[in-house]
Amino acid sequence: MVLSVSRRTDIPNYYSEWFYNRIKDGYLYVRNPMNAHQVSKIQLSSEVVDCIVFWTKNPEPMFSRLEDLDAYKYYFQFTLTGFGNDIERNIPHKKEHMIPIFQKLAEKIGREKVIWRYDPIFFTDRYTPEYHLKAFEQIAGALNGYTSKCVVSFVDIYAKNKKNMSAVNSFSLPEKDLVTFAAQIAVIAKNHGIKTASCAEVIDLSACGIEHNCCIDRELIQQIIGYKIKADKDKNQRKKCGCMESIDIGTYNTCKNGCAYCYANYSQESVLKNCRLYDINSPLLCGNITEDDKITERAVRSLKEHLL
Repeated sequence: MVLSVSRRTDIPNYYSEWFYNRIKDGYLYVRNPMNAHQVSKIQLSSEVVDCIVFWTKNPEPMFSRLEDLDAYKYYFQFTLTGFGNDIERNIPHKKEHMIPIFQKLAEKIGREKVIWRYDPIFFTDRYTPEYHLKAFEQIAGALNGYTSKCVVSFVDIYAKNKKNMSAVNSFSLPEKDLVTFAAQIAVIAKNHGIKTASCAEVIDLSACGIEHNCCIDRELIQQIIGYKIKADKDKNQRKKCGCMESIDIGTYNTCKNGCAYCYANYSQESVLKNCRLYDINSPLLCGNITEDDKITERAVRSLKEHLL
């Protein structure tokens, strides 16, 4: 199986000690987001976990115990944008802190295992297309030699982020202008030795030199683990998402990054409430098992077929 850690919350940034303890103990619990009393027990043996995909805006808290992952194969989806703290409230300064962290991670595990995400992109009076192009150029220059791929996407509006996006007066570009903007992004990235790909975009940007991306990427995973794998497309993701199937171990309403565009939190109050339940020794992230819960061990297996 492929373990997704996690689309629902920033586990590397805020819950790395919990995750390392789960690796040590060999299992964890995950609540079903659609039915809170259904709890799955997930085995974490390196014999069944083919690859771990980390999603984060700041992996620094993981650095001190990366050796705990020596038995596993993994890579990072590292989001690094040009937004300031008015949009990404709790992320440290990009130039002074986050770019050096990205560089350090790439030096530790290899550039191919650190995917740069400049997403989601949206536009406001402050964050104009010109602003994004300048910010992208600066970050791409700093990451030259530290990553091979940049994933971009344009913000999707959900019920959970609609109010916040309205508050920052975000606007969309006409498709023609959006394509022109995307083409400029691709050229900048290419000039710094970085390939550009899109994430679940309806608009076809292939003519701009931007390929459709798979964040849970079969080809990359096969390259990292050295095995051919057999897996289906993830049916739980958006129609345009090309990701292969994975098991996400995160919990909604627990991410403390405070991003205005976030789709994973209902409110700041719900996040604070859940975070009070955080226990690094619990099998469950930010919560406790109750007498109404039904725990079922999920059948998991390796997806490996044969050596490449």
